[in-house]
Amino acid sequence: MSSPGMVLFYFMLIGMCSSEAMLSTPAESIVHPSILREHELAGEELLRPKRAVAVGGPVAEEYTVDIEISFENVSFLESIRAHLNSLSFPIQGNGTDILSIAMTTVCTPAGNDLLCFCEKGYQWPEERCLHSLPCQEYDSALPSSYCSCLKGLPPQGPFCQLPEAYITLKIKVRLNIGFQEDLKNTSSALYRSYKTDLERAFRAGYKTLPGFRSVTVTQFTKGSVVVKYIVQVTSAPPPGSIHKANEQVIQNLNQTYRMDYSSFQGTPSNETKFTVIPEFIFEGDNVTLECETEFVTSNTSWYYGDKRSDIQNSDKFSIHTEVINNMSLITRLTIYNFTQHDAGMYGCNVTLDIFEYGTVRKLDVTPIRILAKEERKVVCDNNPISLNCCSENIANWSKIEWKQEGKISIVGNPDTDLDSSCSTYTLKADGTQCPSGSSGTTVIYTCEFVSVYGAKGSKNIAVTFTSVANLTITPDPISVSEGQSFSITCLSDVSSFDEVYWNTSAGIKIHPRFYTMRRYQDGAESVLTVKTSTREWNGTYHCIFRYKNSYSIATKDVTVHPLPLASDIMMDPLEASGLCTSSHQFKCCVEEDAGEKYAVTFHVDSSSFPAEREVIGKQACYKYSLPANLLSWCPKDIAVFCHFTNAANSSVRSPSMKLTLVPRENITCRDPIIGIGEPGKVIQKLCQFSGVSGSPGQTIGGTVTYKCVGSQWKEESRACISAPINGLLQLAKALIKSPSQDQKLPSYLRDLSVSAGKEEQDIRSSPGSLGAIISILDLLSTVPTQVNSEMMMDILATVNVILDKSTLNSWEKLLQQQSNQSSQFLHSVERFSQALQLGDSTPPFLVHPNVQMKSMVIKRGHPQIYQQKFIFTDSDLWGDVAIDECQLGNLQPDSSIVTVAFPTLKAILAQDVQRKASSNSLVMTTTVSHDIVKPFRISMTFKNNHRSGGKPQCVFWNFSLANNTGGWDSSGCTVEDDGRDSRDRVFCKCNHLTSFSILMSPDSPDPGSLLKILLDIISYIGLGFSIVSLAACLVVEAMVWKSVTKNRTSYMRHICIVNIAFCLLIADIWFIVAGAIHDGHYPLNETACVAATFFIHFFYLSVFFWMLTLGLMLFYRLIFILHDASKSTQKAFAFSLGYGCPLVISSITVGVTQPQEVYMRKNACWLNWEDTRALLAFAIPALIIVVVNVSITVVVITKILRPSIGDKPGKQEKSSLFQISKSIGVLTPLLGLTWGFGLATVIQGSNAVFHIIFTLLNAFQGLFILLFGCLWDQKVQEALLHKFSLSRWSSQHSKSTSIGSSTPVFSMSSPISRRFNNLFGKTGTYNVSTPETTSSSLENSSSAYSLLN
Repeated sequence: MSSPGMVLFYFMLIGMCSSEAMLSTPAESIVHPSILREHELAGEELLRPKRAVAVGGPVAEEYTVDIEISFENVSFLESIRAHLNSLSFPIQGNGTDILSIAMTTVCTPAGNDLLCFCEKGYQWPEERCLHSLPCQEYDSALPSSYCSCLKGLPPQGPFCQLPEAYITLKIKVRLNIGFQEDLKNTSSALYRSYKTDLERAFRAGYKTLPGFRSVTVTQFTKGSVVVKYIVQVTSAPPPGSIHKANEQVIQNLNQTYRMDYSSFQGTPSNETKFTVIPEFIFEGDNVTLECETEFVTSNTSWYYGDKRSDIQNSDKFSIHTEVINNMSLITRLTIYNFTQHDAGMYGCNVTLDIFEYGTVRKLDVTPIRILAKEERKVVCDNNPISLNCCSENIANWSKIEWKQEGKISIVGNPDTDLDSSCSTYTLKADGTQCPSGSSGTTVIYTCEFVSVYGAKGSKNIAVTFTSVANLTITPDPISVSEGQSFSITCLSDVSSFDEVYWNTSAGIKIHPRFYTMRRYQDGAESVLTVKTSTREWNGTYHCIFRYKNSYSIATKDVTVHPLPLASDIMMDPLEASGLCTSSHQFKCCVEEDAGEKYAVTFHVDSSSFPAEREVIGKQACYKYSLPANLLSWCPKDIAVFCHFTNAANSSVRSPSMKLTLVPRENITCRDPIIGIGEPGKVIQKLCQFSGVSGSPGQTIGGTVTYKCVGSQWKEESRACISAPINGLLQLAKALIKSPSQDQKLPSYLRDLSVSAGKEEQDIRSSPGSLGAIISILDLLSTVPTQVNSEMMMDILATVNVILDKSTLNSWEKLLQQQSNQSSQFLHSVERFSQALQLGDSTPPFLVHPNVQMKSMVIKRGHPQIYQQKFIFTDSDLWGDVAIDECQLGNLQPDSSIVTVAFPTLKAILAQDVQRKASSNSLVMTTTVSHDIVKPFRISMTFKNNHRSGGKPQCVFWNFSLANNTGGWDSSGCTVEDDGRDSRDRVFCKCNHLTSFSILMSPDSPDPGSLLKILLDIISYIGLGFSIVSLAACLVVEAMVWKSVTKNRTSYMRHICIVNIAFCLLIADIWFIVAGAIHDGHYPLNETACVAATFFIHFFYLSVFFWMLTLGLMLFYRLIFILHDASKSTQKAFAFSLGYGCPLVISSITVGVTQPQEVYMRKNACWLNWEDTRALLAFAIPALIIVVVNVSITVVVITKILRPSIGDKPGKQEKSSLFQISKSIGVLTPLLGLTWGFGLATVIQGSNAVFHIIFTLLNAFQGLFILLFGCLWDQKVQEALLHKFSLSRWSSQHSKSTSIGSSTPVFSMSSPISRRFNNLFGKTGTYNVSTPETTSSSLENSSSAYSLLN
């Protein structure tokens, strides 16, 4: 042992020696001194060969040598540690290499004891801890069987060792014997016996495995007897060793256990180490999969996917396997350029004897996402611009590169931060790098991210370089006079810019309506155009092209010289009468301009005369007195006008003044202001010069009309405009021509509302002032600008004044002079409300006695219902409007919905015939600030103050009606039932937006009126009787069919009669169904109503076309005598015409109109008339057929009464005359007359008599068919008599008809027939005798007779 004062330490040296021994030669152990001591341990031998690596060829043997060193100086220990750490391994020697040197154990004295500690990572072997005395205070944290400190040095070694790792092999084997339940009980004798015998045999077999430690039976299970056990070894068993061990187990086990050698099956407990590099895979990476096991074998493989497809070496995959220190095996799979297609399950498989190792890993690939603004615009103004490129992915990037491609090369400076995965590329372009010719050129800059493992991701940034624009403006000086036009052209040599605008030298932007912009390939152009210049346009104007923060500006001066407009020249007189012997005064006045004097001349015929200037208040008046001696003859009409010329030599002429020279004796009316005139003379005079009272120095607008009655001038009408309102009218005309009209509009509207309030009394009494305000609103509503809440308040304040009930008389007078003023006013209010933009402000509710406005703003993502209610207590009117959320969802966000309601406007708008139908109700105007998708459904409710005034109609104001003066129109609007009491309200639905109201229509009876009830009773009773009559007709035809269809002609006639009766029967049934649908409020009303309308249309048309078929058959038999078609041909023609044509017409009608929901009427199941005139699809064919059949009747009668030369009419033909007029001459006009009255009921204002006549005729059509089409037929009568065996009357009847005559009632000698003949100019009586005809004439006569009978 070492002395107590000494320090001992031990280290392990691992070396490798080479020899020429082959793998087939067993390696013998070579003994070397393994432990060297200074004292008692010297000379002892301890050999530890570690392992031999057999790789085929020379054997490299590896040995571990434990070395002990003792020293007294403790500080020497640290220097030894430092020296060992500084060594680089392996250290090559002469035939031996030192692979590593590690310090394992250090023993230091502690009092009388020697404490031996293990270095970090080492521990005392278990047997040393059991047989030696450990240091308890140092080993509390270690497992009980291990220790890191011993008291005293073990005398026989070994020293501290690396921790020993165990490999657990799980194996199971089958015993071909019956399973007993006691094997489940671990305490049973059978279990212990089996366990002892099997473990003994297992130990005997597996102890041959290198590093064998133990074997333990863990469980017996069924399947015969399945034995599960574990084997612990410290090193991996060599290939084939498990099979040999299993053979030894079989040999050492009692044969009674009947162990099955082929049933050995291994399940390794240790997991195969699977590594993926990189951990996060990006597209394009080279990915390495590594599978490591503790067993060395050559049987390894890789597979992919759920189907375990084997992977082989290729351009895409590379597999490499290596053995590490003969202790473990590593197999690597490299996947090059990993893509989304390569993602999936990957697994490795390692097989050793009965054991199969492996694991599976799912590989996902992440695309590289680079964030960058893909398009940039750069102005070549030498200002730095940064292109930024960042990766969304957190990755180990090796570099970020920038590349460029384009016609011009502008290089920037990159600044890359790999840690943040971002890079910035700074460009600094000037005019030399992108001259004007290359302006607009796009260069593609690419930032490319490259990862350590080969993945690449890039992003293209398109940079458009724009040169600073060079502007060229109109070079010529611009000098114009008021009223003239001018334009300024501004040219740019670049076409790329963000904005082009014009402004004044004061910085006020010109409204965009005054200029245009055009872009060319290599430049751009903006033209400022002023059609009517005013003095406001005098000044300096700037043309500005802006791109980003770069501005290019060109300047132009404009000089506008004052010159009055022709419409602003006030003349006196406008027209006058004068004596031939007197002089006559003319005057032209304009607003006074300080410092501006005009050269004014008066022109009379072809002569001109200078004028005298006189300033009166704010007016400059130019006068001229026409002397009498200039007039050469009398009477005469003279036209006089004044001509103004300004300093710029621009001129304007006034409208002509008319002077009528008359002799003195014709003059009866004289007035110093109005002038003279002959009786009946009507003249107009400006209110300014007619003595109308006004404020001194202010200009009054408008005219007064006078008429000479007797000896005095009488005022016919007055349309004067008060001075304040006239001033506003002139300002409004100037404002719409102003360059800053949108900036001036708010203050102007405020002044207008104030003036309207002050001049309210004048507006009530003066149609001129009222019309001026309407003209002002119309002018201002055309200014293309947005209207805010404050502006709308001023507008409605003005509207409230002019819609007061006290102004209705002024409105009536105004509309007599200008009928479109009311429509013009409504249109202007609509334009204002549509221009209203509320933004984020709270929608205002503006309430006045004569107008109210409510609104709402559509917010994004907040669907809601638009519902507003308006109540006017003074007018006893109310109404509401609603738009559902479905319609609002189609509107653009931030759209404004505005509804304006008027209680008095309805009375103003009603005109002529509409005024008769007008009801006292609201007019509600609803607009949306943005475009809408049509149809746009809106519902409204109006209070109905005319409960018994007729049928209500929902209407809107159509500005295009009545030659654009406007009128009420019901298109797209219907009266609906909202389930509430409808006696005091009308519920309307429309599919568009504008101004709505209701009318009380007198065209149809009121639903609750006595006339309507009477018509309903007649309809249902008559239709019921008609259906019975038609059914009886069909029954009669069926009974007598064989008797009356013995020849081809009579057969076709009765075919027509049967189909006429059948079609009318079905049509009448559908007519009743339609009435029930409309009155019953069924859930499927609309669909059922469409079907009913279609079938009524189809079958009523079929009635007429079968009537046409009957007429054409008659025409064919009597005109084309020598031509005889077959029965099948005639039937085919008849059915094609009778059913084919109606089907085509009715199908086209429903196909064209139903998609727009305008097929039916809104209040009945019948063809629409108001919206599409679909009713014409029935009326036109029906009336044409009536005309055709009547024409055929006339032709046939003429043919019979006036036969051709050589065609002697037989008595049979003469007797057929009355039969001709039966079916066609009676039924066709009757049916045509019925629907003629039906069309009359559609016409607006039709009398109730038409409704009554139409109802009666339509209801009893079936009875007409039975009487005139069936029972009036002689053959039918004879067949019925014969059918019911009325022999006596029948025999007498036969005697009277055996000689070819008709029945007594219808015979040609009867009074009825004689009167009928007299209608055609025929007199006398035809002799009733046996016809003397040839067989051919008899046949033809019989044919005609059969067709008509």
